[in-house]
Amino acid sequence: MGAATGAEEILVHGVVAVCDPMGSLYLPETGLLVVSDLHLEKGAAFARRGMMLPPYDTIATLNILSAVITRYDPKVVVSLGDNFHDRKGSEHLPADLRALISAMACGRDWIWINGNHDPDGTVDLPGACTDELFYGGLVFRHEPSLISGKGEIAGHLHPAATVRRREKSVRRPCFASDGNRLLMPAFGVLAGGLDLRHSAMRGLFDHERLVAHLLGRDRIYSVRYGSLIG
Repeated sequence: MGAATGAEEILVHGVVAVCDPMGSLYLPETGLLVVSDLHLEKGAAFARRGMMLPPYDTIATLNILSAVITRYDPKVVVSLGDNFHDRKGSEHLPADLRALISAMACGRDWIWINGNHDPDGTVDLPGACTDELFYGGLVFRHEPSLISGKGEIAGHLHPAATVRRREKSVRRPCFASDGNRLLMPAFGVLAGGLDLRHSAMRGLFDHERLVAHLLGRDRIYSVRYGSLIG
């Protein structure tokens, strides 16, 4: 299965990758779907600390995930860390949401990459937990490595970028890639974004080749780094 309508097909370390406007990455050669930074149960995590948020973030995020799984019907799903907002998230996940994840995982391999928010992995959910995954000529990890970035798909930094459109500034989450590595946008509905020009991004990309693939309402907008503002 190739790119869906509105998606953008790019190359990462020679591997075809489809950036989807819903925030997932699909690798058609291996049938692998990648999402990152779901931050499930973020509302519940804040509630445990006495800060009440509307408790609908997990179901909203899972509904979007279900939609992209239906769109691509992947053989493998990789969730790139910070799958839950804290260490207790998967343990206390309500039964109906646990069943929804199980239904999505049925008939396919599911890999949970451990993140800094959830380093201990998941509890009683389908799939396997690991710190890194090497698959199809690429390496999948939560935090990008300054030592070895070739062929890396990573999350953690929640990249976002700002462009000027019709005399207005528009800031959107984005995929960021220079052809060697790719940073995933955060998939969780309550996850924020970090500007691609932030110092935390320093040293990760060749700026001459870096492109921000911004998530639009129904399509990807690809903008070279030098044309971004902010």
